[in-house]
Amino acid sequence: MTVYLPVMLDVQGRRCIVVGGGKVAERKTMGLLEAGAAVTIISPALTPQLTELAEQGAIVWLNRSYAPGDARGAFLVYAATDDSGVNGEVAREAESLGVPVNVGSDAEAGSFITPGVLRRGRLTVAVSTSGAGPGTAAKLTKLLEETFGEEYEAYLDFLYRMRQEIKRREASPEARKLLLRTLGRLHVLDEIRRGTFTEWDSEQIEAWIAQHREE
Repeated sequence: MTVYLPVMLDVQGRRCIVVGGGKVAERKTMGLLEAGAAVTIISPALTPQLTELAEQGAIVWLNRSYAPGDARGAFLVYAATDDSGVNGEVAREAESLGVPVNVGSDAEAGSFITPGVLRRGRLTVAVSTSGAGPGTAAKLTKLLEETFGEEYEAYLDFLYRMRQEIKRREASPEARKLLLRTLGRLHVLDEIRRGTFTEWDSEQIEAWIAQHREE
């Protein structure tokens, strides 16, 4: 069994190539667009949704089949056609260029796989079965949606703002560590779930920091 290294990649503005225009290519493309990638699709035909994205200028569409050299200069490549031979050709070229490649028809033929993803604002949870069952990964992701509700988006925004304020206001590393540990014990998540939480203003944040910096 291949053991994969979980990573979170910043693809904002980076050129990512999807070879194929069917439903698999559509799923890969939507995930890339959500992460802010600059997507180029190479395919003689597209699904209606991909066609709409191309017409809107959200993606670049090369209306043709894959050709040698197409993977050059890409940050990531997705081989997502319904032809395993073409997918293999794409994978071999990407590998020869040192470009990470995902192969939709054969997970182990590529250098990375795409997990099921749950997003709640700053929270990203990825689920993988190492290619054993994409459907099972989707079911597990659905279960996680029930565990991590929409309240986590507001909660993590609160934590992020507090962390930034603590770093800005406190020069002492020891005081920062103490405040961050104390921050983690607040019951803000429960308050958000109950609908009783209100955003802290600058005065409240300053008062909390002053009160807890030496506890």
